[in-house]
Amino acid sequence: MAISDFDRYPLTFGPSPVHPLPRLTEHLGGAQLWMKREDCSSGLAYGGNKTRKLEYIVPDVIAQGADTLVSIGGYQSNHTRQVAAVAAKLGLRAVLVQEKWVDWPDPVNDRVGNILLSRVMGAEVRLDPAGFGIGFKDSWKQALADVEAAGGTPYAIPAGASDHRLGGLGFANWAYEVAEQERELGVFFDTIVVCSVTGSTHAGMIAGFAALEDAGGRPRRVLGIDASAKIAETTEQVERIARNTAELIGLERPLRDDEVTVLEGWAGDLYGIPVDSTLDAIRLTGQLEGVILDPVYEGKSMAGLVDLVTRGDISKDSTVLYAHLGGQPALNAYSALFTHTQRLET
Repeated sequence: MAISDFDRYPLTFGPSPVHPLPRLTEHLGGAQLWMKREDCSSGLAYGGNKTRKLEYIVPDVIAQGADTLVSIGGYQSNHTRQVAAVAAKLGLRAVLVQEKWVDWPDPVNDRVGNILLSRVMGAEVRLDPAGFGIGFKDSWKQALADVEAAGGTPYAIPAGASDHRLGGLGFANWAYEVAEQERELGVFFDTIVVCSVTGSTHAGMIAGFAALEDAGGRPRRVLGIDASAKIAETTEQVERIARNTAELIGLERPLRDDEVTVLEGWAGDLYGIPVDSTLDAIRLTGQLEGVILDPVYEGKSMAGLVDLVTRGDISKDSTVLYAHLGGQPALNAYSALFTHTQRLET
């Protein structure tokens, strides 16, 4: 099968916008930097990368006759917020298990940002004290069982919509979308930079760009920046989902080892806890480009991009596409970090 053979339920406005970052490019003095905006891609609850994944999962939800979407994430999960939005659009119920993935002291961490929006959209939110983990949790299995016991028909969506048979398709298609935008813009992105945690965003890109290369396209690097602080688990999941997705879309060869790259060094010691480089990246991007990043994902992947360009690991003659995956509502749960203006030297 090819990517075009899979059913897709439209949840986005169309291709997500792509634009250059001229002031950040000038400041870093290296590669030409561009950004592709998953945070601006949909009218559903501020959008984000998970909405693109859910476009390929919704047809299966409908085919199975489910009446309740059941998913899991942290208190400030972007994913569960997007599941709640999709459930509202489809006229379904949503049950969201929200675990304490981040030990953060903000007293309203479980009442603002993403979780507030999920409640506004009518989702049943279940707080759980369990810590961070991208595997299949007992609390999620219990929520599924509870829906069934109440006579409902649940549909299971794992964390990040990642470890799902169709979880990588959204960003495999993203690769084809990028190729079309390159033709329109007259540019070629030789390097893609994206955040990696639950894995299917990065994995889908790997599969999609591999298929494009095999169809005669130019090779490029897809660099995942780990934000999980569990590099081995994330790398294993990215590789597994990438290989499964590549097989789904008809890639007629195994993925090469060099096509799966997850880089560590910017996650800090714990998932969801920003470090100095995270906050510097948030302020730098905000003050140079007026683009808002979050402390959990994009702040860390942008910190990686800044260092890779500054050190020359991404060369001066590269043209880089940074994938902005959304997540800004989580900033509300980190209010103590931004109590005053701190101008950077630019």
